[in-house]
Amino acid sequence: MTNEILLIVSLFVYFGLTILWYKIFGREGIYCFTVIATIAANIEVLVLVNAFGMDMTLGNVLFATTFTCTEILSEMEGKQYAKRAVWIGIATTVVFILITQSWFLFIPAESDIVYDAMRIVFKNSPRVMISSLIVYAICQFVEVHVYSFIWKLQKKSEKYLWVRSNVATLVAQIVNTVLFTIFAFMGVYDLRTLGQIMLTSYFIFIVTSLFDTPALYFARWFCRKRPIEE
Repeated sequence: MTNEILLIVSLFVYFGLTILWYKIFGREGIYCFTVIATIAANIEVLVLVNAFGMDMTLGNVLFATTFTCTEILSEMEGKQYAKRAVWIGIATTVVFILITQSWFLFIPAESDIVYDAMRIVFKNSPRVMISSLIVYAICQFVEVHVYSFIWKLQKKSEKYLWVRSNVATLVAQIVNTVLFTIFAFMGVYDLRTLGQIMLTSYFIFIVTSLFDTPALYFARWFCRKRPIEE
C-alpha cells in the first residue's frame, strides 16, 4: 500500500482504538492508551516519509490521539483526570528514555547482530525524546487549560463540543509543531526541510482534529451507556 493509504487507514485505526479502549476499560483504558501512544509516537517520529507530495515525520497521527485522550477525560471525567493523563505521558517518556539509553551501557557479544542497528535507531533518541518530553508537557497543559477555559465560557453546556475541542486542539498543536520541530530537528535537517515538516505536521493535525471531534461525541455517548466510577 502507498504511504497515503496507510496514513488514512491509521487515522481510523488509532482514533477507533482510543474510543474502544475507553468503551472497554473506562478511565484506566485512556491512561493505558496514553502510555502506548506516547512510546510508539516517540519511535515513529524518527522516520521521515513522503506522502501527499510532502515530507513528514511519522508519529503525528498517533501523537494526536493523546490530545483526544485528554479531551475525553476533560469532557467526561474532569480536568484533574485530564491532567493526570498528561503526567502519565510525561513519566512514560522519562522512563522510556532511561531504559533505551541504558541498553548501550552493555558491551555486546561478538555474535550479536542487532546492537549496531539499535544504536542507529536510537542514537538520536535522547534529543528527540527530551524535546518531545518538554513540548508534550507544555502543549498538553495548554490544551487542557484552553479546553477548560472555553467550557467555562460556555457555562459547562454540552452544546458546541466541536468548538472547544477544535480550538483547544489547534492552539495546542501550533505550540507543539513549532517547538518540537525546532528542538528535535534543528541542525539535523536544513531550514527548508524544517519549514516543510512544520507545515505538513500542522496540516496533519488540522486533519486529525476533524477525527477528534466525532471521537469525543462517540466517547460521550459511550459514557452515558455506563456509569462513571468515582
